[in-house]
Amino acid sequence: MSRHYTKTTRPSQSAPASSDPDSPLCRFFTGVGPKRARALEVLGIETVSDMLYCLPRDWQDRREDAAPAAAANGVVAIKGRVVSTHHIRTSPRLGIFKARIATGERKIDAFWFKHLNYRYDVFAPVKKDVTVGTDLWVMGRGEGDLLGVREVRVEEYYLLSDPRCALHADRIVPVYDLTEGVTQRLMRELAHQAVSARAATVEDTLPMSLRRKRELLALPQALRAIHFPNSPAELEAARSRLAYDELILLELAWILKRRQTRGLAKNFCYEIKKHLLTPFRERLGFELTRAQKRVINEIFEDMRRPYPMTRLLQGDVGSGKTVVALSALLLAVENGCQGALMVPTEILADQHMATIGKFLEGLDVKTAMLTSRLSKKEREKTVAAVAAGETDIIVGTHALLEMDVQFPRLRFAVIDEQHRFGVRQRTTLRQKSLLLDLLIMTATPIPRTLALALYGDLDVSTLDEMPPDKTTAHTFHVPEEPALAALKAEAAKGHQAYVVYPIIEESSNLDLQSAKAEYERLREGPLAGLRVALIHGAMPGRTKARVMAEFGRGLWDVLVATPVIEVGIDVPNATVMVIQNADRFGMASLHQLRGRIGRGAFASTCFLVADAKTDEARQRLATLVSTSDGFRIGEEDLKLRGPGEFIGTAQHGELTLKAADLRRDAQLLALARQDAEALLAQDPRLLADDNMALRERLLAVYKKRWSTIDLA
Repeated sequence: MSRHYTKTTRPSQSAPASSDPDSPLCRFFTGVGPKRARALEVLGIETVSDMLYCLPRDWQDRREDAAPAAAANGVVAIKGRVVSTHHIRTSPRLGIFKARIATGERKIDAFWFKHLNYRYDVFAPVKKDVTVGTDLWVMGRGEGDLLGVREVRVEEYYLLSDPRCALHADRIVPVYDLTEGVTQRLMRELAHQAVSARAATVEDTLPMSLRRKRELLALPQALRAIHFPNSPAELEAARSRLAYDELILLELAWILKRRQTRGLAKNFCYEIKKHLLTPFRERLGFELTRAQKRVINEIFEDMRRPYPMTRLLQGDVGSGKTVVALSALLLAVENGCQGALMVPTEILADQHMATIGKFLEGLDVKTAMLTSRLSKKEREKTVAAVAAGETDIIVGTHALLEMDVQFPRLRFAVIDEQHRFGVRQRTTLRQKSLLLDLLIMTATPIPRTLALALYGDLDVSTLDEMPPDKTTAHTFHVPEEPALAALKAEAAKGHQAYVVYPIIEESSNLDLQSAKAEYERLREGPLAGLRVALIHGAMPGRTKARVMAEFGRGLWDVLVATPVIEVGIDVPNATVMVIQNADRFGMASLHQLRGRIGRGAFASTCFLVADAKTDEARQRLATLVSTSDGFRIGEEDLKLRGPGEFIGTAQHGELTLKAADLRRDAQLLALARQDAEALLAQDPRLLADDNMALRERLLAVYKKRWSTIDLA
């Protein structure tokens, strides 16, 4: 538990007026008026139940026996008696109120800092409360030495004579997310009232058999302890109970989604005719890896089953996912069906179109691309061709999901870079054809725990073998000067390079180099004499496509870019990548970026240029230098950043996890999956008396969210 403290204001007196869980807060709490109610709405708190289930984001151990004896630049909670006070005016605008506090055998100086106001005494409330002989708690940032705390910059204080002190001091206290006009003190007092009035009467949605099997707290006890635990052990027990609730709901939803898909009967079947697959395989110019052959067979077996396929294909950068996906698309096409490939960016769509065009040259397969870059006339022509069944394979971005895009024979779809999309996009695409076979691809290898939470309705195939001729990009953490020197040496050999920056414009808030400004600096300074181009996400689509095409043809030596090139770029002649401010990228992004080099027969090098100021940043860079194994990088990335950043906001927002932590709850997730499977095996529609409450909760959480959870 962390021990940081947030400045708060005095609480208002309030008392419960109603025990109705759906009562608006302004009715339930006499201390919450319309203004405070509007502020709380920003946090998603409108009713008593909302407050009860507004879980803390952290906890602070403010117990007297847990307070540290020393804290250098840390936070502390100190109880003592005031022995002297002093008011200091340090400047016309700043004042300090100082109190010396005796605690045990030591004396500590507590400081209150405030901006002065000529109209009134800003220290009046403190002077009234903090007088010689007063017993109180002070909380704030401590300064000290090996012998203990000497000074505290006060952020909160509570008089021992105030009965409300027991809620905020000498205990483990909750820390909540805040918004303007809402303080930690107010949140704690509202939570305490909600717990006192409502926790004991909440309906426990978890069947008693599961609570006993997993030795879980009852829900009323868990809700009380998650806000106001008596000990760290009770807090963890409460968190585990609420985490289990979230995880079993998630796993029930995934299992039902999978069951519903498998309950659909396809009105078509595939036959491996080989009039497209055989010439495609012969024209590749290389032998498929054992892993590619195994995965293609897994997909083909799924496609030939009587129910729609939903399969996740994960593989490291360069493992050959595109050839696998194209094999499946061709099986659909040679059986008279249409196929779609949906990608997150126009650049990736361009790259896939180029790859498909190269691999399918000479084959009777009609392809098209649909992105927002098309003119109105071009778009209308493409949409009409798709609707008429004249297009066999269409590659596109989110534009494929638009209502007017209709497929008469769509039977197979691929979603590439799945972590950029969410469950809703998968569902929307499937609504184009309910009996669609769906292959979902990701080049961000996902640890098993996260895969179970994110893709619990999918079968998983893994490309765990790299092609024998795949060139590994060696990675180094170096200053800019040697990185650019190596870049120029490679350019002298006729090779090309990328220089990547995290942002486009200069930022006053972040100490980051701007791609635009650095483009000018590089081409006029360190890289003068080389042909340098710029590409970033804010460019018009046609301009980006032109610059990338020119770079691919070798018209530019160096491409200065933002992470827009993270996926979908395949230039075999590019052998150097310099990533500036590399400490500002996640490991998955860095691994994806360096995957843009080493795509040809030439030795390639990635340089990470960064002044890493934190241990975490240095650890990320060290991992990238030490390994090129995407699966290991994925595991480390999840440990360091957590699932929210690892998978992106689109996916994370759909998990609805408040108590569960996928990094620490791997075992709990596996147990929840086992229990969900057993529960649905015994009671497929959750209609037993013990399961009805769980059924209602499941539908409330996931039916609207995913539009596919059905227990009818």
